[in-house]
Amino acid sequence: MTISRPKADEKRQLRRGWTTGACATAATGAALELLLAGRAPDPITITLPKGEQPAFALAMEEAGDGWARTGIVKDAGDDPDVTHGALIISTVRRGATGNGIVFRAGAGVGTITKAGLPLSVGEAAINPVPRRMMTEIVAEVSGRLGIAADDIEIEISVPDGERLAEKTWNPRLGILGGISILGTTGVVHPYSCAAWIHSIHRGIDVARANALPRIAGSTGSTSEAAVQAHYNLLDIALIDMGDFAGGMLKYLRAHPVPQVVIAGGFAKLCKLAQGFLDLHSGRSQVDFAWLAARCAELGAPADLAARVAAANTAAEVLALCGDAGLPIAASIADLARATALGVLQGVNIELEIMIVDRTGTIIATAG
Repeated sequence: MTISRPKADEKRQLRRGWTTGACATAATGAALELLLAGRAPDPITITLPKGEQPAFALAMEEAGDGWARTGIVKDAGDDPDVTHGALIISTVRRGATGNGIVFRAGAGVGTITKAGLPLSVGEAAINPVPRRMMTEIVAEVSGRLGIAADDIEIEISVPDGERLAEKTWNPRLGILGGISILGTTGVVHPYSCAAWIHSIHRGIDVARANALPRIAGSTGSTSEAAVQAHYNLLDIALIDMGDFAGGMLKYLRAHPVPQVVIAGGFAKLCKLAQGFLDLHSGRSQVDFAWLAARCAELGAPADLAARVAAANTAAEVLALCGDAGLPIAASIADLARATALGVLQGVNIELEIMIVDRTGTIIATAG
């Protein structure tokens, strides 16, 4: 997806928004209180993974015999998100005893149909962090009201979600029937290339001004947490690189830091290994035929290489190679480092690549 903004927009502070996961959590909390106590708080305040406490106004509320439903309109801030303005609805019901919290995909929310994603085939496309947030708000609301709610069914729906999903990668990934409920922090950071790259530059400037020996540029919050813990880095040593590996590396070429770590997930760093410097899904894709060739170079039998070439996601490739004992992550780390060193053009920087899996475990390093 190519985004262009007026220059005036780049000069002002871009407004953040809230993820579908944050909206679903708020709607779930309000619906549960409506079910248990006969009233829905409006607005409802939730606590995000990093401690922020935004308030959400309700756009709708309904209740019937044994169920309650509320909805929240997603505000993506200044991010050109296809789900901006979508109505995120949560319907809660009492579940069967012993089932615990059960998540359902309502109309407009997708269902997983292919392997290689963080959820099992057949599951509602409600990602792990939003599931955890909703589980936590069920505990918070029921605890505050003093009413047991151990077994609750949560159904998330998004009117028009199936049409919106056509503008995403969901159909290609085998997520059918609607959008995914996403978000690892609950916050949508405005997608502006100029603004984001500017913030990368300023982060490097701050690190240099404080004479930090090492900085880490990460593609996301999971890899950032892993590299920070591994090296016990200060917050000012962490660069929110996102998809802009090239933007960070080119600035470092003229403004070097002694030691630099690029940390990210396997899929993102596959793209860097392929030679891409912009890791955004709209501008670069994992080449599975290329990955199959790398596997063959590592000694993979023809049938495994063929399965890699036909894989649905990079995570599926990682699992296939892991089962076969093939060190594909280490190979990708080496190739990604070679791409990055090519940008740095011999500048005196000790460069390390760190690949982190979805659980936050470091699975490969190079350099």
